[in-house]
Amino acid sequence: MSAVHADRLAALRREMKASGVDAFVVPLTDEHASEYVADYARRLAWLTGFTGSAGTAVILAEKAALFIDGRYVLQAAQEVDDALYERVQVETTPPLDWIEAHLGAGARVGYDPRLHSVGWVEDWQARLARRGAGLVALEANPVDAIWRGQPPRPPAPAVPHGIAFAGEESTAKRRRIMETVRDKGAKGLVLTMLDAIAWLFNIRGTDVPHTPVVLAYALLHEDATATLFLAPEKVTPELADHLGSEVTLAPYDAFYDRLRALDPATGPLLVDPASANAAVFSCLAEAGVGIVREADPCALAKACKNPVEIAGTRAAHVRDGAALSEFLHWLDQEAPRGGLDEMIAAEKLAEFRRRRPHFRDLSFDTISGAGPNGAIVHYRVSEDSRRPIRPGEIYLVDSGAQYLDGTTDITRTVPIGEVGEEEKDRFTRVLKGHIALATLRFPRGTTGAQIDALARRPLWEAGLDYDHGTGHGVGSYLAVHEGPQRIAKIPNATPLQPGMIVSDEPGYYRSGAYGIRIENLVLVVADEAEAERPFLRFETLSLAPIDRRLILPALLDARERDWLDRYHARVRETLMPEIADPAARDWLDAMTAPIAG
Repeated sequence: MSAVHADRLAALRREMKASGVDAFVVPLTDEHASEYVADYARRLAWLTGFTGSAGTAVILAEKAALFIDGRYVLQAAQEVDDALYERVQVETTPPLDWIEAHLGAGARVGYDPRLHSVGWVEDWQARLARRGAGLVALEANPVDAIWRGQPPRPPAPAVPHGIAFAGEESTAKRRRIMETVRDKGAKGLVLTMLDAIAWLFNIRGTDVPHTPVVLAYALLHEDATATLFLAPEKVTPELADHLGSEVTLAPYDAFYDRLRALDPATGPLLVDPASANAAVFSCLAEAGVGIVREADPCALAKACKNPVEIAGTRAAHVRDGAALSEFLHWLDQEAPRGGLDEMIAAEKLAEFRRRRPHFRDLSFDTISGAGPNGAIVHYRVSEDSRRPIRPGEIYLVDSGAQYLDGTTDITRTVPIGEVGEEEKDRFTRVLKGHIALATLRFPRGTTGAQIDALARRPLWEAGLDYDHGTGHGVGSYLAVHEGPQRIAKIPNATPLQPGMIVSDEPGYYRSGAYGIRIENLVLVVADEAEAERPFLRFETLSLAPIDRRLILPALLDARERDWLDRYHARVRETLMPEIADPAARDWLDAMTAPIAG
């Protein structure tokens, strides 16, 4: 594929020259700041070959660089030709630092304003101006101009997400959100994030792989009515009836023109500078509409699940845990016989999930990593990379599903036969960190950044660490990665609040050898134990055995062993009625037996 990507890079440089720019920035995202994007928007992958979920390329006339974070260093090395792109770790050298070092005064840096936030534009404009260079918004994306056979936007219809799963009518949500918007001093709200729109209007779709959203924009008006911008082919009679008379439909492609035509008296409008693209701000400025720069109020409201969503996600995790347990039993039987590889295993796991009620899709491409591939944090198996699952190695499987009533994400690490003491030591330290969060009580107002170190401490004590966050938010039949909550070293102003779902996933990765991660989803709930002030705790949602064969019991203290035994007892009691195969039931019984002291 090197020749193909070399030809594409050369064609882009010719297009850049025709557009009058010396550099062009290619982000991974789409017009909606999505993490996962539809095929038409996979410009970075098409140009460079990189398929990770976070990255940026900067193209100059003679040089080009791909910027990735620590999760993707190994993956980028496998996928991207270093003769074409310098691979740069963004934590040490951000793109703007790199471009400043390679461009002189008078240089013009092109960008697509629909693919970058206004904060990004303002930062780059200021920095480049100090160097005598300029940032140029291009009307047409030069990658699109050279992409022969670029897929069209997905045509599938949007579908209603019923109250039995959503738990709150769209009308009530819109009124609640408008109260927040008015409190911020705005008369309306501009929405561009797909999961926020799906949540607010109780609609779902299939436009983005593994995330049940539909390509759309929205304007929420002062009276809590709304305009929803959807491609006409996505609107069915059922959808129109679901949306009702308070929602006006407009074509998706009319959104930017509609912003430019707004009456200034419409504003000010609340626009999230972190998610809305720079073109939105430009159009509103052109119309003379005032802007209130505040976080999208849908994000926090969506993150705090209502009782119906909580009941749904609990039910979804029972079904999902049973499917994963059936798969782990199958793996235990088949792997020692030989003949398995990462792709066969991933497809078999998907097969177990598809049998479960309310299943709609996977929640992301399964990370099925054997041996050294497990050390690639966001590894995605392909026909070219599929590796045999061999005895004497560790196998890591990070997977999840989209059910109508909930979204799941769980990681288990298992030994294929006997593995070394080092692997067991690292696994046990990761488990200790996982348990530290799972058992934590913390006062209201605590952020994820304040507790992240607790999951790392057992690794830090051995001089070890991992290069990803410890936890991310998860939606309700929505995005598997959602904000504003997270557990990570990076500061986060949003406290953990009741109803939030977040992952607990410390890990350890030895490059070229193996990867270890233990991940459960947890729900933030009120802690009823006696305390001087309100406290919270985590309720574990995910249900599947944690492999006892990789644990060194001597490294666990009594409290940790007690948590593991109680967790496994709950797994056994809950999942047994969900599993019909007697052999799988016997396996589950053995895998959830109490840990030796």
